[in-house]
Amino acid sequence: MMTLRQFSTSPKTLPASAAWYLADLSEARGKQDLFTRQAPQRLKALREHALIESAISSNRIEGVTVEKSRIKTLILGRPLLRDRDEEEVRGYRNALKLIHEQGAGLPLAKKTVLQLHRLARGEIWDAGKFKEKNSDIIERYADGSERVRFRTVPAAKTAEAVSELLTLWERCLAERWVPPLLALAGFNLDFLCIHPFRDGNGRVSRLLLLLQCYHLGFEVGRYISLERLIEQNKERYYETLEQSSRRWHEGRHDPWPYVNYLLSILKAACREFEERVGEIRSPRGAKTEIVESAVHGFAGAFTLAEVERACPGVSRDMVRRVLRGLKSAGKVECIGRGPGAQWRRKG
Repeated sequence: MMTLRQFSTSPKTLPASAAWYLADLSEARGKQDLFTRQAPQRLKALREHALIESAISSNRIEGVTVEKSRIKTLILGRPLLRDRDEEEVRGYRNALKLIHEQGAGLPLAKKTVLQLHRLARGEIWDAGKFKEKNSDIIERYADGSERVRFRTVPAAKTAEAVSELLTLWERCLAERWVPPLLALAGFNLDFLCIHPFRDGNGRVSRLLLLLQCYHLGFEVGRYISLERLIEQNKERYYETLEQSSRRWHEGRHDPWPYVNYLLSILKAACREFEERVGEIRSPRGAKTEIVESAVHGFAGAFTLAEVERACPGVSRDMVRRVLRGLKSAGKVECIGRGPGAQWRRKG
């Protein structure tokens, strides 16, 4: 909660890198919304692939692995489970399905946090329960030595700390201390520093990241695995987490290394989503429907360039062809001449 406490004073200026990420993500969100509205029938394969990658990657970060030959059946089917690792992967799959199915309708509350932990941890004695003993984050070396990398919130204060974090999240969004995506990254950092569970904190943090993305209108995690991108950049994940957790207890930490890292993951997911959707062959008539829907969405006059921006992945020639067809059908009219001419719907 120390990061969100910092944000409550609303920094006068954001670091340039964070501002750039926010601008890019704002643009990506608009494109993402268009793709999900216009081509839902083309995205089933991406959804299934992301579900598999997320369940496998998030557990693999924590050292939980399963046989490759079992992965698809384990995630998409209902086989008998062979061992504890398979149970945890299946449990994470169940947590993902809950989030994907309920999305923004699933409240970010203490009950939800415990439910996600219970699902992700499977049939283990403390699944869905906050830690009962203090558990610091220990780094162990190959020679057998170890060090305390971070002292987490004591067990006796964990429930209170989680409640405060959830309250600050709601206040941060309502009072707009910082842009919502910064609040999301700050929340994620605080959750990891609180370390509310004996085990499974990283996995629950990634589930909450996905859920909060839904709450903020970013559904890219439904189609591109955020967990897989984090795993691919695991060294940077741990490096920035350590940088940003120093002096966290005193509220004198620097959240920006980790915040920027998480924003970079979201940006990479959005970029990959656009690329992957672009690789999917469009069914006949799909691009025409995209342009027609974009035209219908304009309340007043619009230009060819504005239609292009609203239709990523559709060529200018295609946009012109559809506009000509709509004009011939008497549904739109062109006002003026040249590339900058305005169009408007009729009737």
